[in-house]
Amino acid sequence: MAHVKIEKEVCIDYPNGWKLCFQKCTYYYSKTCTDIGYRFIWRYPNGKLQPARGQARIPSKNELEVLTSKATQEGWYK
Repeated sequence: MAHVKIEKEVCIDYPNGWKLCFQKCTYYYSKTCTDIGYRFIWRYPNGKLQPARGQARIPSKNELEVLTSKATQEGWYK
């Protein structure tokens, strides 16, 4: 299992308090093995992450495009 450090994040806020987030992360598998990658993850209304064993439901193509566009505009997703 990897330790994950969130480097950058953009989110869509929903009326119920939940957030769908797109993150650029560093994955630490050991002291000498790391990877950089991206993930979608939900945040509870209290701000904590909802771990779902690597799976996050993306409600529609629109949400996917909104999040990746925000990250591109911020310069960290190309």
